[in-house]
Amino acid sequence: MAVILSEILEGKQTVAIGGHMHPDGDCTGSCLGLYMYLLNEYPDMKVDVYLEEIPQSYHLIEKIEDVKHQITEDKQYDLFICLDCGDKLRLGFSSTLFDNAKHTVCIDHHVSNIAFADENYIVPDASSTSELVYTLLEKEKITRPIAEALYMGIVHDTGVFQYSCTSPETMEIGAELLRKGINGSKIIDQTYYEKTYIQNQLLGKALLESFLFLNKQCIVAVLEKKDLEFCEAEPSDTEGIVSQLRLTKGVEVAVFMYGLDTHRYKVSLRSKEKVDVSLIAKFFGGGGHARAAGATVTGSKYDVINQVAEQISFQLGKGK
Repeated sequence: MAVILSEILEGKQTVAIGGHMHPDGDCTGSCLGLYMYLLNEYPDMKVDVYLEEIPQSYHLIEKIEDVKHQITEDKQYDLFICLDCGDKLRLGFSSTLFDNAKHTVCIDHHVSNIAFADENYIVPDASSTSELVYTLLEKEKITRPIAEALYMGIVHDTGVFQYSCTSPETMEIGAELLRKGINGSKIIDQTYYEKTYIQNQLLGKALLESFLFLNKQCIVAVLEKKDLEFCEAEPSDTEGIVSQLRLTKGVEVAVFMYGLDTHRYKVSLRSKEKVDVSLIAKFFGGGGHARAAGATVTGSKYDVINQVAEQISFQLGKGK
């Protein structure tokens, strides 16, 4: 069902906004974009944003310093708006605020979303949650900082307007946001393409040690927890590796894994045309989109690779 922002906000005095764990560009952009809009248009309303630590590259977005990274006191909000999150567990630490809220709304574009809020606005065909947020706002009231946040979100979930989720409407929204006076190329360079030295080290190691499987239709790279620790890296420093693997010529599916602890891996999946990786992620208790998804999988490195390979092979017509 569609939601009308003014209707869900009617009578609300306190609102919390939250997104998924390990916030990416779309999660951060949609949350901050909506937050700034509410600050501007509902000055008497108390609005808070709850997200885990946000990658430094996203800090060009205004009001990012307002984001709360922990819950310091018991609160009950009139409304909790969940953005870019397919299920309640993915909210992480802010899920308790969701549970305690008087009313909840979920705005998301993940096909795996289980519609867990009181009201749900789920559009799997949308490029990003930032695009959905844009459709809910009064266009003449979108300021430059709001446009910057939403543009960043759309850029990240479309791979700079390259992925199949990019529709004509997505391009039109991007153009409207540019007309707000934002520096689109700066946002793309600083939040999407630019990498730190540590990120390049991790990317280099992942590419060097990657290998092809399933008749060279798939590629996988693995970084162990000790690799991240050696480089003094955070999990967010691995962002972009799986997308680079996906660009390998002749490859249909790219798999990137990094160790969380002993026999437990975070697995990211990207595909081109033939494989719906959201189905694979869902099999392992994760979620995502047809061309981009992820899950946490238990087992040794080779156990996890073999399990993922088996699920991929079913869709490639090579399963038993």
